[in-house]
Amino acid sequence: MSLYRDEGVVLRTQKLGEADRIVTLLTRNNGRVRAVGKGVRRTTSRFGARLEPFMHVDCQFATGRTLDIVTQAETIAPYGMSITDDYGRYTAGTAMLETAERLTAEEREPAVQQYLLLVGALRTLAGAAHDPGLVLDAYLLRGLSVAGFAPSFADCARCDAHGPHRLFSVQAGGMVCGSCRPSGTVAPSADTVALLAALLSGDWPAADSSQPRTRREASGITAAFLQWHLERGLRSLGLVER
Repeated sequence: MSLYRDEGVVLRTQKLGEADRIVTLLTRNNGRVRAVGKGVRRTTSRFGARLEPFMHVDCQFATGRTLDIVTQAETIAPYGMSITDDYGRYTAGTAMLETAERLTAEEREPAVQQYLLLVGALRTLAGAAHDPGLVLDAYLLRGLSVAGFAPSFADCARCDAHGPHRLFSVQAGGMVCGSCRPSGTVAPSADTVALLAALLSGDWPAADSSQPRTRREASGITAAFLQWHLERGLRSLGLVER
């Protein structure tokens, strides 16, 4: 039995037997990992509370035949404490964790950029400096970009004609000109397009100054874009406050 260490974010847990859990983590070096936390559901567990969703941890694993085993866990950042105390942050964070798992479909496939993006998003969410919905949409847009599905909010997504353009197409990958207009396009407001671009680029002053109506329209477009590329919606996204 060999040992290895890695840091990661707990995405999900599942009960196993009477006292164990299967813990799914997105790790820095090993991508998405599923491992058994033995005895972590017992009140006497040394590190059970550290292996809960949203927690950023440094773990030691023992390799197993089917699933690895968590033998040590140290807290790097207890994001779960701040996130689970607020419904808006909790639902937004849950959607982030589900997205991270969906965007890293292959187990043990290194995904350093996705890992760093998730850690940064949870840190921002826990800090409560921005509206949870804005933090979620920024994470979704950037996560899709890292996965190779970067939307275009300036030039035409099909012919690269210089913008601004008025039409958005989910299947085309962003804003499109009149000549490239496919079926199913929508015409978001200029403020909505500006907000989407700000969220993608990390322009928080512009994002924070946006109006509620603009945020709702941007969230709808982001959700549709995410669903198109994931090929099905997120269960947790419907619970997010908008």
